Amino acid sequence: MNQKMKVLFGIMLGLVLLITGCSQPATKPDSEKDTLNVVATTTMLADLSDIIGAEHVSVSGLMGPGIDPHLYQASAGDMTLMQQSDIVVYNGLHLEGKMGEVFESLDGKGHAVICIEDGLDKSKLLEWDGGGGPLHDPHIWFDVALWKDAAKIVADGLSKADPDHASDYEANLEDYIKELDEADTYIRERASEVPEEQRVLVTAHDAFNYFGKAYGFEVRGLQGISTDAEAGTADVSALADFIVERQIKAIFVESSVSPKTIRALQAAVKAKDFDVAIGGELYSDSLGGEGSGAESYILTVKANIDTIVDALK
Repeated sequence: MNQKMKVLFGIMLGLVLLITGCSQPATKPDSEKDTLNVVATTTMLADLSDIIGAEHVSVSGLMGPGIDPHLYQASAGDMTLMQQSDIVVYNGLHLEGKMGEVFESLDGKGHAVICIEDGLDKSKLLEWDGGGGPLHDPHIWFDVALWKDAAKIVADGLSKADPDHASDYEANLEDYIKELDEADTYIRERASEVPEEQRVLVTAHDAFNYFGKAYGFEVRGLQGISTDAEAGTADVSALADFIVERQIKAIFVESSVSPKTIRALQAAVKAKDFDVAIGGELYSDSLGGEGSGAESYILTVKANIDTIVDALK
């Protein structure tokens, strides 16, 4: 083989090895790897995975702040990221509605997958009519007690994938549970500042039912559980009547939902000779972005209750 042919063969072999290496599915960590590559769908789950995994994980989130998971569609880059990960963490309960087949494909190919839905006690979940029969409300993070369950599920999943560091994951979980208990107490104390008859939360979509049940608020959403369902004129009119009848002081926009429908609701209320304020922006299906003061789950739930209470009391 002459020198020119050797060079050409070397280039071809290098390309083959590069392509083959990129196409290999990720495996669980071994002694030569420092961290577990984790891909989480939502900002809440990325935050949770990072806290429980700490120095043993490198977490990538598919959806950034302000992204609506109900309508999210995985890109080619997302697929590559998930295929090359050690673990994929997702909520389930139809939250990532357009990605169901993607998760089934990953699970079928032997990728490690942590599905929060699979580990939850279904008796704790709220139901809603998804059109084809009853489904479970996916917005579990609005009840801190349920988010504690989610934290345990992530810790268990990481421990199974990386048993050498299981004690660290368990210790991180214990510390985080204490922080969540403190956050839960904070929410309850702030909620108590609003008289019971004024605890009515009106938002863009029906995401806050777990919050309402846990902390004593009546919740009304203009759209359904999923933002895939659109609010019609009759929905706006009916909710406007409710606001006028109850003399509700404020309604709320959401960071991951267009404010258009809430502004239409405000206009409909005004047409009925009553003024309702827009009390602020709530974080519903994602955490806040950098500089928002709501970059973590705990900061987000505190920011939400502060916004709600300050507008309604």
